[in-house]
Amino acid sequence: MALSVFLVDDHRLFRSGIRAELAGRLHIVGEAGTVDEAVEGIVRLDPTVVLLDVHLPDGGGPAVLARCRAAGYGGQFLALSASDDPKDVVEVIRAGARGYVTKTVDAAELVDAVRRVAGGDAVFSPKLAGFVLDAFSSIPAGQVDADLARLSPREREVLQLVARGYTYREIAERLVLSVKTIESHVSAALRKLQLSNRRDLARWAGERGID
Repeated sequence: MALSVFLVDDHRLFRSGIRAELAGRLHIVGEAGTVDEAVEGIVRLDPTVVLLDVHLPDGGGPAVLARCRAAGYGGQFLALSASDDPKDVVEVIRAGARGYVTKTVDAAELVDAVRRVAGGDAVFSPKLAGFVLDAFSSIPAGQVDADLARLSPREREVLQLVARGYTYREIAERLVLSVKTIESHVSAALRKLQLSNRRDLARWAGERGID
C-alpha cells in the first residue's frame, strides 16, 4: 500500500506550500484546517500518516488525536508546528503523536520524518528531543516495572502494539490471533491497570515510553 498523508493546518497558504514541496515525493490524500474537518477526513480516508499542527481554531492536535483514536483510526501522527514550546511538544506526544518537527524543517527532512514515522520510528527535531526525554524521565522506573509486572507477556505485547496505533484487527494479524482474543487481552490489561478504555491504555503506555 502506498504511503499516504493527510495534512492538518489552519493556514491554507501553508498547506498549499507543503503540497507543492512534497509533490512527487509523498501522496497527500486530504487536508483540513479545523479539528472537526480533520477528524472527519482522517477517519474517512485512513491515511498512513497525519501531519498535524498543534494549534487549531477549534482546539488542538491532542483533540484530533483523541477523537481519531476513539473512532478507530490506527495510523500515525507527526506533529508539524511553528511552536517549539516544551509544553506543546510534551502534550502532543503524551496524546500519542510519534514525532514532532518544527516548520523550519526542509522538504527532504520532512519526507524522511514522515517515512520514518510510518515505519514506527519516533522522530524529533534535535532541540525538541530533550524536552521529551526530560518529561518522561521523571516517571519512576520502579513504578513502571510494578505496573508491567501485573501483565502477562502476551498482554505486554498487545499493549505495545496498541501504543503504536495498530487497530485490533492489525494486531490480530500481526500476532496470528483472533480479534476476539486481542480484545480479551486488552480488557485484561485495562482491568489490571485500572484504566477505562483503549485510549487510556495507549496514553498510559506512551507516557511510560512503552512503544
